[in-house]
Amino acid sequence: MTVKEIQEEILKLKKEKDICILAHAYQNREIIEVADFTGDSFALSVKAQNVPQKTVIMCGVRFMAETVKILSPEKTVILSNPTAGCPMAEQMDKELISQVKEQFPDYTVVAYINTTTDLKTVCDICVTSSSALKICKNINNDKILFIPDCNLGDWIRKQVPEKEFKLLNGGCPTHAKISASEVDKAKALHPNALLLVHPECKPEVVEKADYVGSTTGIMKFAEESENKEFIIGTENSIVNNLQLQCPDKMFYPLSKDCICSNMKATTIVDLLNCCKGTFGEEIELDEETRLKAKACIDKMIEMG
Repeated sequence: MTVKEIQEEILKLKKEKDICILAHAYQNREIIEVADFTGDSFALSVKAQNVPQKTVIMCGVRFMAETVKILSPEKTVILSNPTAGCPMAEQMDKELISQVKEQFPDYTVVAYINTTTDLKTVCDICVTSSSALKICKNINNDKILFIPDCNLGDWIRKQVPEKEFKLLNGGCPTHAKISASEVDKAKALHPNALLLVHPECKPEVVEKADYVGSTTGIMKFAEESENKEFIIGTENSIVNNLQLQCPDKMFYPLSKDCICSNMKATTIVDLLNCCKGTFGEEIELDEETRLKAKACIDKMIEMG
């Protein structure tokens, strides 16, 4: 079968079987083209709450599928490839953070959405890369324990100097590979390009950026900017997506190595087999765990 034939079969099956397909923006293009919704992980989870379909396939990584299940327990939620995890989400567990909380009981524990369901059960509030700054500013406590990404935490800390932050040594290994020397080389090659980076990058990379924001924030900035050239400091699939969406502009990867193997684990054939019911993993959460994890997400929604 050709890619087009596989895509046509997926479109046919999802209609027949009442399936909604969610695709994170880092997914391969052939998957994005057959998805019902594309975007950042939490935004996709919110979308899933309101769709009429009873089955949702998450083309992303495990914590994203778990978040869909937390918010939509009545739906059947399928992770498109059972091996697709997130190294950052798996760096810290419930036991470790419970011990840290005992050491710093007067700190509000802020968990990045890129964490496991189990870990969220012992956190006070959840944040996304786009909401983290606003929420940390508005938390009614001047002491914040931010987990797990120390790079995102450092970016927020610098903008909220009136509060005290404790950061642990965690983060996204894909974004953390990008170096300041790569920034210098990219800017030398493309002197007219604006540098757009994700706050999961190292501080020495972030401080050189013209814009810092979430994946969808980066895409929106590039689409709306009058500038015609951009260096993209996040997963390289965004370079390809932007080139297709804005053919009159030029996009360059900040690092050729900024590729998430977990996001690339799902293939178009995996998705086809998920639609057939012969592949993927159904996400199941016990109700007590789900409700405890949902509490910190509800707090995030409450705080905007």
